[in-house]
Amino acid sequence: MTALSELTDDIVRSMTVGAVFSDFGGQINSLDFHRKEDLLITASEDDSIRLFDIANGKLLKTTYHKRHGADRICFTHHPHSVICSSIHNLDLHGESLRYLSIYDNRCLRYFKGHKERVVSLCMSPVNDSFMSGSLDHNVRIWDLRVNACQGILHLRGRPAVAYDQQGLVFAVAMEGGAIKLFDSRYFEKGPFDTFLVGGDTAEVCDIKFSNDGKSMLLTTTSNSIYVLDAYGGEKRCGFNLDPSPTAMEATFTPDGQYVVSGSGDGNLHVWHINELNKVCSWDSHIGVASCLKWAPRRVMFVAASSVLTLWIPNNRGGPAEAAGVQIEEQVTLNL
Repeated sequence: MTALSELTDDIVRSMTVGAVFSDFGGQINSLDFHRKEDLLITASEDDSIRLFDIANGKLLKTTYHKRHGADRICFTHHPHSVICSSIHNLDLHGESLRYLSIYDNRCLRYFKGHKERVVSLCMSPVNDSFMSGSLDHNVRIWDLRVNACQGILHLRGRPAVAYDQQGLVFAVAMEGGAIKLFDSRYFEKGPFDTFLVGGDTAEVCDIKFSNDGKSMLLTTTSNSIYVLDAYGGEKRCGFNLDPSPTAMEATFTPDGQYVVSGSGDGNLHVWHINELNKVCSWDSHIGVASCLKWAPRRVMFVAASSVLTLWIPNNRGGPAEAAGVQIEEQVTLNL
């Protein structure tokens, strides 16, 4: 199995589709890896939530949520519990967020407050706090243990939210290319720093911190990607993508050296952010990939549209062996 610390241009270039899941009844809205277990969760337009074992390339469970739908999703610390945002009938029940047990398909708690669709959702890596950003121009801070909202940030435009990997800082992106940083323990004191993505006032649709906390990755509605220094806000590099009908997602590799992104041209692109060069491009085989994440503990990433693909390195021992993956029931496309 290739160690994450050993990622090189050649290993990245060798990535290929190792497993395909194509029985979704619509677009995959969001997905998330568990931090410590080899699990992947997806939420899709067909109102399904699906749990996958990424070590064996296997679908473990599917549940349907017709009343609320399934839009943004993220794991809690427990491997069989998730937070999921609703997309149906928000004006009727107001249950914009649900804390769900995938194990027994049970709702553990509803979180009410957002008046519009939630477009950004993230869980603290260190405690039971989580954040949600909505088209109602509010970011809400919650605690899994209580129904009541713990804090509200009123913003301009569509918000995107992210915690750093230590859970000490969170970032909020807002209209006009502004990024505000908060101390997660004292967020009520307001931001301790504000960055501006100079020259691009498009809304940020996604924001991520690198694992080492040194960089931030922004994806905008104008089909641009920026990597910022997380301490000073300076723009380290930027990449332009082909226009896409849907918001796209980009991801850091766990070592923070590479950025992988979808594009409106139906390809996946990889850049080395320290050397500022494009490493390679691949045909995604699934059209425009709207969801993209690298697994936290493996040489593996997933890309999704209405089809989910697991990408692993194609080394001499075979792609599955190289990533430490056993594909028990592999479904393949004609690539």
